[in-house]
Amino acid sequence: MDFSIIDFKVIDAVAVITLNRPDKLNSFNQEMAMDVQAALDHCMENDGVRAVLITGAGRGFCAGQDLAEAISPGAAQIEEHVETKYNPMVRKIRGLEKPVIAAVNGVAAGAGANLAFCCDIVLAADGARFIQSFINIGLIPDTGGTYFLPRLIGLHRATALMMLGDKVTAQEAKDLGLVYQVFPDDGLMEGAMALARRMAQMPTRGLGLTKKALNYSLFNDLDEQLAVERELQGVAGRTADNAEGIAAFLEKRRPVFTGE
Repeated sequence: MDFSIIDFKVIDAVAVITLNRPDKLNSFNQEMAMDVQAALDHCMENDGVRAVLITGAGRGFCAGQDLAEAISPGAAQIEEHVETKYNPMVRKIRGLEKPVIAAVNGVAAGAGANLAFCCDIVLAADGARFIQSFINIGLIPDTGGTYFLPRLIGLHRATALMMLGDKVTAQEAKDLGLVYQVFPDDGLMEGAMALARRMAQMPTRGLGLTKKALNYSLFNDLDEQLAVERELQGVAGRTADNAEGIAAFLEKRRPVFTGE
């Protein structure tokens, strides 16, 4: 697929989405947001994609909304930006039944930070920084921030980050539980691609069903979640990958999963 503002390629069943406005620290304008949404749709529909990796070009991951666009003559109301740009990306990432990895290579501010946090696994370069920068211009967090952050790190810590707008280093983010692994700046993409390739060779259907169960767990009570586990385990148990995994275990060999 060809895009104008992002770079998109598939390597070893891994779709790599690179936000590509490096001169603007990959801040979102309308065109880039639509490109990302279209790329996520392609990943959802294409069986040849078994994992997704999102990163940024240059020295930034994503600085959030392009403010120059937001205040330009004839610009949409801010709630329209949220509804047409950011909410669809969050819904597509969470609804995509394949693993989505964020490789945060530099500053991740505002919507850029929360875009990373809604992914399944977040990796970061040592020099990356996360900022809930909304309050610095009198706004509230969007892109799912008020939903995911309290669930990831607790209400009080999330409140402090959102109300104070402090910068959080990659290591601090890891200590808080926001980042899974931190790499040297020059080793991030190598480490991220190694993880993405590994996940692309895993039982993709099982990974997707695990993600679906986790999505339900965000609002279910225990009995509801036990029912979800029963239902989705039944689906997983009828996959070709489950049969292959059992056969490989009994035959004492490495399984070859196909994502089916």
